[in-house]
Amino acid sequence: MKVIVFDVWGDYAHFRRFYTTTSPITFSLPPPPTVLGMIGAIIGLRRENNGYLKILNPKATAVGVQILNPIKKIRLGINLINTKGNIWWLKERREGARTPTRFEFLKEPAFRIYFSHEDEELMLKLKKHLIEHKSFFTPCLGLSELLADFRFVGYLPAEEKSDEFGELLTAVAVSNLSDGGIKLEEGKKYFKETLPLSMDEERKVLRYEDVVFEGEGKSIKAKLKRFFQLENGESFCFL
Repeated sequence: MKVIVFDVWGDYAHFRRFYTTTSPITFSLPPPPTVLGMIGAIIGLRRENNGYLKILNPKATAVGVQILNPIKKIRLGINLINTKGNIWWLKERREGARTPTRFEFLKEPAFRIYFSHEDEELMLKLKKHLIEHKSFFTPCLGLSELLADFRFVGYLPAEEKSDEFGELLTAVAVSNLSDGGIKLEEGKKYFKETLPLSMDEERKVLRYEDVVFEGEGKSIKAKLKRFFQLENGESFCFL
């Protein structure tokens, strides 16, 4: 198979965890549905009626995420206002029209994305946009205010491996681990988070999964049921 590899980064990112309410906290890396939203913005797939999710559906796509910069999280106070109905709704309340809320953000996030789609024409379109550094809509890192930059890395063939130990650059889904699992190494920081990995056309999450990653972007040595290796020897897996 062939994969498109590209980097995304920005000043801040916020990938809201599904179980937070009054104090939003963020995932440490973008879940695959978020990555598909970025790709849809770059190549011009519209969000009306969730059209981009029909094209970038779980059966047709595969996404892997590599952490490039060490994970750093900060909390900032944000004034929220009610803008439902495209108006600024001035609710009569003692505290005023704004709601101060503390958000958790990723600081100076950077990720490498590994993407594959069964439609070669779509892959070539994405490759062209990445090389020319053009996007149809503005890509962001979770929130519309958090703009993302991107750069093309490669359009590369990848060889499938199975039931072998590999030096994985990407985050690893726990369900993909074979007997023997992860080989813990000194000097590395391992974390696990539960991420939404796939979403249907109605934006309903189809699958949540525990995902393991190294917090400073170092590789993970693990025996996997399925992963891929590039010509340069680098290995990655899809979520």
